This record gives sequence, structure tokens and C-alpha cells, in this order.
Amino acid sequence: MDRTPVEIHDSYITLGQFLKLADIISSGGMAKPFLQQMEVFVNDEPENRRGKKLYDGDVIVIPNIGEFQIQSSDENHP
Repeated sequence: MDRTPVEIHDSYITLGQFLKLADIISSGGMAKPFLQQMEVFVNDEPENRRGKKLYDGDVIVIPNIGEFQIQSSDENHP
């Protein structure tokens, strides 16, 4: 499966913000129920915290939805 790049403009983004930015959910309020109902993996580890920080290079896999990779354009990112 090809990874879809998701560009962020800061050094990190939360999992809840990512779900909205990637158009997986339509509003931030849907993050908690989505994470309770769906399997989500961050760097091959199961994750259900909407506040989980995602950094440049992190890989998010949501079975039957897609595989995504965070790409930061933050100039302060090492």
C-alpha cells in the first residue's frame, strides 16, 4: 500500500488534528468516537489517544482506510 504524505507546518500535530487534516473525519469532535471504534496504528503500535503527538516521519496506518506519513515543513525541525 502506498503511503499518503500529510504535510504539517509545525514540529508536530496531534492524532486528532491529523485525522481532520487528512479528511478522515469531518470535525475534531469526531476524533474520540473514531478512535474508540477504529484500529489506528502509529509506527506499528496501536494508538487510541487523540492527543498523541505525531512528528515528521511518523507512519499512521488505519486498516481499510489508508497508510499515511507525516512530513513537516517546519524550519525549526531538526
